[in-house]
Amino acid sequence: MVAIRLASAGCPVTLLEKEDSPHHKVCGEFLSPEAVQYLRQVGIDPVQLGAATIRSLRLSANHRVVETPLPFTALSLSRFTLDHALIALAEQCGCIVKRGSFVDQLTAADNHWVVNLRNGQSLRAHSVFLANGKHDLRAWKRPPTAQHDLVAFKLHWQLDPAQTTRLREFIEVFLFPGGYGGLSLIEGDVANLCLLVQGAHLRRLGGWSHLLASLLKQNQLLSQRLQGAKPLWRQPLAISAIPYGYLAGRPCDLWCVGDQAAVIPSFTGDGMSIALHSAALASKMFLAGETPEQYNRRLHAQLRRGMNLATGLSRTMVTGAGRNLALCALSLFPNAIGWIASSTRIPAHSLIVPSSAHHDSHSAH
Repeated sequence: MVAIRLASAGCPVTLLEKEDSPHHKVCGEFLSPEAVQYLRQVGIDPVQLGAATIRSLRLSANHRVVETPLPFTALSLSRFTLDHALIALAEQCGCIVKRGSFVDQLTAADNHWVVNLRNGQSLRAHSVFLANGKHDLRAWKRPPTAQHDLVAFKLHWQLDPAQTTRLREFIEVFLFPGGYGGLSLIEGDVANLCLLVQGAHLRRLGGWSHLLASLLKQNQLLSQRLQGAKPLWRQPLAISAIPYGYLAGRPCDLWCVGDQAAVIPSFTGDGMSIALHSAALASKMFLAGETPEQYNRRLHAQLRRGMNLATGLSRTMVTGAGRNLALCALSLFPNAIGWIASSTRIPAHSLIVPSSAHHDSHSAH
């Protein structure tokens, strides 16, 4: 997204993409209204890409299920489709896109940066926007966070038609010992199953297949949804040591965006909007001549409260007491979901509104 915004403003931008082609990523694929707003600012409409609509939440644990409307209408679109559209737009805006460019090393030298690629090539740049997701670049490792012991899985399914109908316009969040997960439809009526589990609990169970079997036995709603369903991949995508609670603050001249700027627990559904917001804010401040340090301070101030609350709730949800508390809270006070959603989102006054002169957005090294 930074590449689109900076290239649209006339900046020479080179975008380094590690993969040769679009690919799936571990992601809940949930687009809040803020995320949709930022995408539409640069000319990408998720609805036109086939995004599914989400209006309500089902929260379940064991045999208990609670339903409540979301305080907003959201969309759900695969990262495969979204990333393909973003890269194509970056190229249209004049950005040089180098696919299959694995960054092996990034070093500062005088007033510029040197980027060494695994294929032996190197590039020089005056400014670098680091957007390599939840994975750390060698020698640029983020410090441990309050909750960094979770393993995430993602698997797409083709549900039985009756179950697809029951899931439509819902996101279903399920709580289980040691973790939580979510199920929702994306484009093409495909169901996206994502879950997070404590590493120690996963090891005790013996891996993914045992974890899934345990969930289907424990959670009646999830068992119903996956009855007669067909997994679309041979095995799930996975990522470990997710740095939940991380918030920008590197003491250097790097512009960190996306998950390199902030990693909020996935149950909030705000990960994509924060990533897009960080790109918009970094682009705007860069074009205004401000520094990465000023950007870090501003982003930190905007997100700190919501990040602390979300991380605390996420740590509670993986405990037995937390699961019971979540179900009881929604049963007694359905509006609690509205309070949680508003309290963990980007403050409305912090959102970037595009000027008439140009858009802003995401660049690469």
